Amino acid sequence: MIHSTPAVLVLEDGSRFEGHAYGAHGTTVGEVVFATGMSGYQETLTDPSYAGQIVLQTAPHIGVTGVNDEDNESSRIWVAGYIVRDPSRRVSNWRATGSLDDALEAHGIIGISGIDTRAVTRRIRDAGALRGGIFSGDDAARSHDEQLQTVIESPRMAGQNLSARVSIPSASLIPTTQRKLGNLAVIDLGIKQSTIDNLTARGFDVHLLPETVTIDDVLAIQPIAVFYSNGPGDPAASDRHVELLRAVLDLGLPFFGVCFGNQLFARALGLETYKLPFGHRGINQPVLDKQSDRVEITAHNHGFAVSAPLDGPFDSPHGYGRVEVSHIGLNDQVVEGLRALDRPAFSVQFHPEAASGPHDANTLFDRFRDLVVATLRQAQEQSQNGAF
Repeated sequence: MIHSTPAVLVLEDGSRFEGHAYGAHGTTVGEVVFATGMSGYQETLTDPSYAGQIVLQTAPHIGVTGVNDEDNESSRIWVAGYIVRDPSRRVSNWRATGSLDDALEAHGIIGISGIDTRAVTRRIRDAGALRGGIFSGDDAARSHDEQLQTVIESPRMAGQNLSARVSIPSASLIPTTQRKLGNLAVIDLGIKQSTIDNLTARGFDVHLLPETVTIDDVLAIQPIAVFYSNGPGDPAASDRHVELLRAVLDLGLPFFGVCFGNQLFARALGLETYKLPFGHRGINQPVLDKQSDRVEITAHNHGFAVSAPLDGPFDSPHGYGRVEVSHIGLNDQVVEGLRALDRPAFSVQFHPEAASGPHDANTLFDRFRDLVVATLRQAQEQSQNGAF
């Protein structure tokens, strides 16, 4: 059902866009971001990395395939709000179990439709990240000054630690679907289901751990490696997770980090992170893999990035040996991956599970498995040599 109920989007610079309610009615605030994917809106909505953000879809027509019970990346919709230009008036897909509008309403997600999404996108690209608010139903009739004040009083994304909002409350085990390689400690900072599926398909028994874990909790499962997931928030506000990762690196355990995990890996190495003007979000971002010399089209969802030299190895400021930038974003030369040369550890800024999106970079999960196998073999050889 497409509402005729009035709604308005107000940005913190005073910009105002009038449209119609889409989903639940009321008021919501958050950082307004745009996602450039032409498909995969269900995966976007259920990605915990979007917590605290109002997502604008740049594709003009949204909702035609409805929603289903198979494509969710988590147990709920996480976006703070939703902006589309033209919602589909009917659902047309054999897998659909409901409409997108009904799903938004059921999850209490306040949205707006019928506005010029190109104009909003250009405003964000020109001004940088902006907080915004969607006001629908009775709240749409509030004065502009009152609506703008609500937006201005909302928290900025910089400085927020949101992992506690999206992480699981207690540990759980997801067994491998293949021959078991060993236990993998996965720190849930906002993980997607497709990531878990890719890890269990590589022989790992995935021990999904809440973001509150300590190094003792990690070691209690006797892991052969550690994985940091994607997630929302500012990496500079997650010092506890950085210290945990430094303990992992000190022990020499193999490590793989994705998205937020990449930023935390950088900070553990002693590098700085910074907020991008408007971030990378979508499933069409070109990235150069320097190790294979391949250009891969990748899925992104990040508003922060790593500051590091792009050419050649450099020394880790925190004493973890040599490090190099392994991947570079070709749109703006942003660091998209890091590789430790003297430790069994690497990370990427994008989402190699690509749900939904291109699968060019899916082999990174194989690269991680190969790294773990090589580290285990090396440890076994050293143990055998030490026995004589």
